[in-house]
Amino acid sequence: MHPLPSLTIRTLTIDLSRGFSRHWHSGDAFLSMYYNALSMSFPVGEQFFIDSVRNAAALLPDDPAYAELRGAIVQFIGQEATHRRIHGLYNDHLARQGLVNHWEARALRRLEIAQRRGYGPLSLLAVTAAYEHCTAVFGDGALRYPRWFDGAEPMMRTLWRWHAAEETEHKAVAYTLYQALGGSYRRRIRWYLYVLMLFGFEAVAQTTSNLKRDGTLFYPSTWWSALRFMWGRDGFAWRCGGALLAYFRRDFHPDHHANQTLAADWLAAHRDAYRIVR
Repeated sequence: MHPLPSLTIRTLTIDLSRGFSRHWHSGDAFLSMYYNALSMSFPVGEQFFIDSVRNAAALLPDDPAYAELRGAIVQFIGQEATHRRIHGLYNDHLARQGLVNHWEARALRRLEIAQRRGYGPLSLLAVTAAYEHCTAVFGDGALRYPRWFDGAEPMMRTLWRWHAAEETEHKAVAYTLYQALGGSYRRRIRWYLYVLMLFGFEAVAQTTSNLKRDGTLFYPSTWWSALRFMWGRDGFAWRCGGALLAYFRRDFHPDHHANQTLAADWLAAHRDAYRIVR
């Protein structure tokens, strides 16, 4: 197994109770509603990651060789729990702004179907590893390219980059567990394709819903912003496409993308933005 980093559980000290503006990202409707859509997926998603990793970890042999992995899993669960809580508060404010979280409702229905069909722990862990790779790729961009968030309100910029830093820190935990349990390449790729298609659909659907309720769906500026987000300088397609495709390599491992210093540097520079839990 690849060595795992020492993880720390933190809680943000920002005050989301005072809320944030409707177009909190640079006054840009598309960017604000896109990132709002991502936030809407997190509470149920993070809980799914916690459950799938915890259930799969129960299958590990009782062997001291897995002590480091077990310790990393405990801290991974703690980090994901703090993400679930902060995005729950975030989403509460979105609901007060009049946005409707369709993504979460659809995700809960899919989880019910998965439970009825009896998908095993290894398949659910493969789904988690796939999503963790996607969030790690996003996290890298959020930390690496200033233009992704520099125009955002300071509190929101801090929230998203803190989340990005912790996703970068624990990006290898679910994948390493999947390897330790003997997960196959075929299963990993089959569920990754599913995740890519589902995530793309849900992100577009929820962002569209947000923009429609915001009244800005058909503004030319909205569509221009979306094009720049995907294809402009430091656009998602240019900066993230290669990293997303890397998951198809048979010898892939998250640690091949050595970017842990990005997270460490941001966390060191923003110690006043969070409190260490353990």
